[in-house]
Amino acid sequence: MISYARQTQEQQPEAASPPVEEHIAPAPRVSVQAFCETVETAAAVQSAGEDRRLGKAHLKIQMGGMAAAIEAYRSAPTPNVIVLESDARNDLLAGLDQLATVCDAGTRVVVIGRINDVMLYRELVRRGVSDYVLAPVGPIDVVRSICNLFSAPEAKAVGRIIAVVGAKGGVGASTISHNVAWAIARDLAMDAVVADLDLAFGTAGLDYNQDPPQGIADAVFSPDRVDTAFIDRLLSKCTDHLSLLAAPATLDRVYDFGTDAFDAVFDTLRATMPCIVLDVPHQWSGWTKRALIGADDILIVAAPDLANLRNTKNLFDLLKAGRPNDRPPLYCLNQVGVPKRPEIAATEFAKAIESQPVVSIPFEPQIFGAAANNGQMIAEISANHKSIEMFLQIAQRLTGRSETKKQKSSLLSPLIEKLRGK
Repeated sequence: MISYARQTQEQQPEAASPPVEEHIAPAPRVSVQAFCETVETAAAVQSAGEDRRLGKAHLKIQMGGMAAAIEAYRSAPTPNVIVLESDARNDLLAGLDQLATVCDAGTRVVVIGRINDVMLYRELVRRGVSDYVLAPVGPIDVVRSICNLFSAPEAKAVGRIIAVVGAKGGVGASTISHNVAWAIARDLAMDAVVADLDLAFGTAGLDYNQDPPQGIADAVFSPDRVDTAFIDRLLSKCTDHLSLLAAPATLDRVYDFGTDAFDAVFDTLRATMPCIVLDVPHQWSGWTKRALIGADDILIVAAPDLANLRNTKNLFDLLKAGRPNDRPPLYCLNQVGVPKRPEIAATEFAKAIESQPVVSIPFEPQIFGAAANNGQMIAEISANHKSIEMFLQIAQRLTGRSETKKQKSSLLSPLIEKLRGK
């Protein structure tokens, strides 16, 4: 018989778009061959193959269903994953028995059918089928089924990449990303790492008051050495839950990268860290575009002026087109209320983007400047500052988590809170 991974959860009877909190880990470099009976299913599988999470998978689609699959593998090795569409119950079971005689050990099978019957599902599982998906299927159903074959359910939250980018230079995207990562680590109690991708001018080391001798440049320029142990040596510990992959912030070399220069770093971080926050510099290149499209969630930081509005709109349009099966990126307004500066109102900004900002952070140069110069986060400078709650809101939206770590209380807590208020 074929050796398959077993999928224990039954599929819902109808295709549905993913919920906001759903996280689907990308599939590794595997070969996938689909044998479809209908044009609609073939189109859905084709669209799934263009999804960022199947970007490393090699997908091939053929028509003919079960009969075509059996014939194809009589003289050819089977791929890592076979996707089969079949309508009939008896033909499906008989066909799987025939396929088992020509299928290589270790191949996983996903069946797309139209019979909603738990007895059939149990029989398929008994025969070693990895997953059964009810037709009609959408692209995200195919993506979810294939990706879940290679990720354990208990590790669902591991490897979430969050990219933060400024719509324009100087809007405070790095400051926002570092404070949001702090909130993820402190308030949500998630292990997180900040990866500063601005190798020439990155400020993450300064903001966290860290000056590690090694950082992300060592990994990017030595891709053959990148593994879990190597990345662990490059990480700088900021808090119990927060680590930093710092940029060298030196100009002794030119940082010209290929499109896939950071792939090995991101893949390794995904396998070891629950949350990775990418501080993406404001530049447009092959690798920055790849980092944004490949991220699980995206935050655009914008100031309330016309250039930021135009750039945010362009980023929204490109990312929504490049990530059709993901939720749209989020954005926040920063430096709102600069004295004597004409600004575009948040309502007008939202009308043009067709999306509301997560938060609007006011312009407060004293506290933000003091935090930057001291190498501290806003929460360390002022524990009750109103922007801290905004950073937590962003962290919750990006991670899909609403719970916060409970603070220890005492009998004196109410008195302390009153004194703080005064």
